[in-house]
Amino acid sequence: MQKLFVALMSIVFVSSCVKIPEGVNPVSNFEVDRYMGKWYEIARLDHRSERGLKAVTAEYSLNQDGGFAVKHRGYMTRQSEWQEVEGKASFAGPENIGHFKVSIVPPFPGSYAIFELDPDYQYAYVCGSNTSRLWLLARTTEVDQDILDDFVGKSKDLGFDTSELIYVHHF
Repeated sequence: MQKLFVALMSIVFVSSCVKIPEGVNPVSNFEVDRYMGKWYEIARLDHRSERGLKAVTAEYSLNQDGGFAVKHRGYMTRQSEWQEVEGKASFAGPENIGHFKVSIVPPFPGSYAIFELDPDYQYAYVCGSNTSRLWLLARTTEVDQDILDDFVGKSKDLGFDTSELIYVHHF
């Protein structure tokens, strides 16, 4: 009976990890091939896994199994060294919707929902399963102020605490 309880709780936990915050709608007409490649983190809400990191990038590449690999890299200022982790991602639903399950620490995937995407795939607004996970990603290390303002405004309207945003320094 105890094993059954643990198994059921694991299923509940895993399924709750790929939720998205209320009001957030992942982009449709998503083209995974166009999303592949390197993205620079422009802004984020603080969380333990990225605390102290500068020059953060995420690089996505397609796998033969239909999923994709994720390489997350950043410079840890306290240790004066680069840190890198690799994970896997797959679609959380239909492949034309910008919502993924990302596993950096298997077997528990996290949610990755793209709720705004430039038509030319030059910047993306991304969130996790709740309003404590938020990122602005771009193909370059800087974006125009109007994009930053739009990101902050839309994110705030969706319930994210944009007063806590960290603007990532790249070198």
